[in-house]
Amino acid sequence: MASFVKFDSRPRLRRPVLIEGLPGIGGVGKLVADFLADELGAERMARIYSEHLPPHLTVDDECKTSMACQEIRYVERDDGDLVFLLGDYQGSSLEGQFILSETVFRMILEFDPSMVITLAGYGDGEECPSPRVLGAVSDTSMKPRLESCGVTFSPGEPEGGVVGAAAALVGLGEAYGVDSVCLMGETAGTSADPAAASRVAECVARMLGLEVDASKLLESEESDTVVKEQEPDKGDLSYFGRGFLYHQHYILNRYPTP
Repeated sequence: MASFVKFDSRPRLRRPVLIEGLPGIGGVGKLVADFLADELGAERMARIYSEHLPPHLTVDDECKTSMACQEIRYVERDDGDLVFLLGDYQGSSLEGQFILSETVFRMILEFDPSMVITLAGYGDGEECPSPRVLGAVSDTSMKPRLESCGVTFSPGEPEGGVVGAAAALVGLGEAYGVDSVCLMGETAGTSADPAAASRVAECVARMLGLEVDASKLLESEESDTVVKEQEPDKGDLSYFGRGFLYHQHYILNRYPTP
């Protein structure tokens, strides 16, 4: 099977910004991307099916099945089109995460993207009363603009770097000469964190001139099943190790194996 893309539509996008928000630490990236896509009325452009996603079906109220996939949604705007990468799963292996990210990136390249924004959480198991939004960029010339939007650049953070699709897409952007940034909401990481997500959403809204009320995320009810059961030992794992385990716990807790 490998991976394949099923298109729902083929819009003529104009230098879009790609925004990735898949499950990860504290559910931050997913909360932000799902919220922005819904608020802006993003339409589905394509679904990506892959052997690197779990063999899992969801069943709706009418007993209609849907196979696990990642979705591409888009919004056409006078101020610049947006493309969202959404889903309930990242790749089930490190290789799978890269393959899926490359599939998405090659699809978006035909539209000459102007920027890649990946969204994630940065967690160390500690509560964050005033979460920061940490940034990592493909080109340091981007930093002043991002700082004016509330992003903090802190050398040495995140310790160990960035993982998953958030890392792969920024790396691909750098390789292809597309301005790319990873925005990470500071979070304890042991449950879904709407407060961290709200801060990240505010930064994205400022960057892109979006008229959305990020405070709506504070009313989120998705804090019950994310990365709850096992908190890794902070003394034994780097940020990379914690990120991978948090991601796996998210999947296992939300979608347990029969």
